[in-house]
Amino acid sequence: MDHEPSLRDRLIDVGVDLVMTEGSAALGLREIARRAGVSHGAPRRYFPTHQSLLSAIARRGFADLAARIKAATAPTPDGARTPREQVRAMGREYVAYALEHRGMFELMFRHDLLDSEKEAPRDETAGTDGKDAADRPRLRESTLPMFEAFVGLVERCRPEHAPAGQPPAVTAAALWTNLHGLAQLWTWGSLPLALGTTTPGGDHLDRIVSAVLDAHLGPVDA
Repeated sequence: MDHEPSLRDRLIDVGVDLVMTEGSAALGLREIARRAGVSHGAPRRYFPTHQSLLSAIARRGFADLAARIKAATAPTPDGARTPREQVRAMGREYVAYALEHRGMFELMFRHDLLDSEKEAPRDETAGTDGKDAADRPRLRESTLPMFEAFVGLVERCRPEHAPAGQPPAVTAAALWTNLHGLAQLWTWGSLPLALGTTTPGGDHLDRIVSAVLDAHLGPVDA
């Protein structure tokens, strides 16, 4: 039985490699099984639906992005970052991740395609990896803490610039939407074309991220 948990991990590893190199469209169940060296029905032992396997792959992306954001927002050697500096670092890392891992980034936020409600049938007993089906982590448990941390930082930034009666979560959602749109338009080539640059990221991107923060949180010197 010792080989079974490693097979589950191998299926996820193969899926991660596929989405990183070939994009989310390459994540067919049969192709993942073929590259993992198992029959096309073998993944069903661990993932009852194609969506549940995609969710497990997406969670790897969220774990990677969360680690990068944690490192980017950590205190500097000479002291703690301000909330505004942390939000800027978080936004910059978010967009940078989209540029570096376009396929994974695309998959991670497609909750319409992913099985975010359940990862395995509720009537199963313990799975082959030793976890009860009801205890398997859900995709939403990877995404919501990141947004909640973002809301907390936004709330601490410049509350005097928040529109009257607008909850911090709404401001954070609007800011996130803007950053996500920025990431998508940059990866699609639309913004570089409009700005007349062919350089991925760089000064143009930094200035746009700063402008997005100014628009939602108010200018730093306001």
